[in-house]
Amino acid sequence: MPGLRLVAPYTPAMWRGIVAGLAFTAMVASAASAETLRIGKAGRDAFSFVPVDVGVRVGIFKKHGLDLEISAFGGDAKVQQAMAADSIDIGLGGGPGLAFISKGSPVKGIAAMAGPPLLFAMVVRKDDPIHSVDDLKGRKVGVSTVGSVTSWIVNEISRQKGWGLNGIAQYPIGDDASRIAALKGKSFDAAIVNLAVALNYVQRGEGRILLRFGDLVKDFHIHVIFATDKALTAKPESLRKFLAGWFETIAYMRTHKDETVAVAKDVMGTDVPTTSAIYEELMPMFADQGHFDPKAMAVLSRSFVEMQILPQEPNMASLVTEALLPKN
Repeated sequence: MPGLRLVAPYTPAMWRGIVAGLAFTAMVASAASAETLRIGKAGRDAFSFVPVDVGVRVGIFKKHGLDLEISAFGGDAKVQQAMAADSIDIGLGGGPGLAFISKGSPVKGIAAMAGPPLLFAMVVRKDDPIHSVDDLKGRKVGVSTVGSVTSWIVNEISRQKGWGLNGIAQYPIGDDASRIAALKGKSFDAAIVNLAVALNYVQRGEGRILLRFGDLVKDFHIHVIFATDKALTAKPESLRKFLAGWFETIAYMRTHKDETVAVAKDVMGTDVPTTSAIYEELMPMFADQGHFDPKAMAVLSRSFVEMQILPQEPNMASLVTEALLPKN
């Protein structure tokens, strides 16, 4: 017939080439459309912040259209400084860090990340005569930074024992490794460090765990996810995607222990048995939805005044927003 053109059928090899080409095109398009968020962690080797590494490693954040640049800092104050300097968009820090907002930090809490302070332990040297909480009165304890969770815990111990705000002396000294080094050098008598570091310290035969803090406070937000005001204004959809990816990662971690431990041991520098034990102890602290608990917020508000961070309790609702949380 005039004008009729016969087209040879595609061979299997041709179809495979077409499919591969389409897949490559989709991958390139996805990479081009992914937005980069800068994430700051308040601790380099704490299990609390491992979810962001797990989510990146298994592709959850990539699925949500995000690339993450992850940095680690030596404490909450340094995370807040990085956000104020616009060096990061999102900070993973301590609940007490909310007080920085009342003092002018240009950020907001956008999700409650974890509850009771299961993460931390107080360690002492193996040969130190400190054997109970009562032996801490008047002693020197190493913490990360002023206004951090570790600082708050020291004040809470002193308050519960009736020793007043200065019943235990605090020495802010940065990250966990610095605290352990200073403790070994006898710069102070005890240090609060994350559980992985504490267990390693004990395994090396250098010290003892004096206190665990799971029973110290039940209503608490040990960790909060923060975002800068600039990111809240310019990147609200990206922040929503981050939170969706974060809570999807938490759900993944609950059902994929082996995969989580494999990532966590690399991040924390621990072996598999230690990391597995930490996983079992600390997974319960993570929030599944990110809502701020009124009782926990009341404890934090009270602590800001008791620690003399703020002259009066702030309006906690003004420090946080739940507008970006995933809708269930």
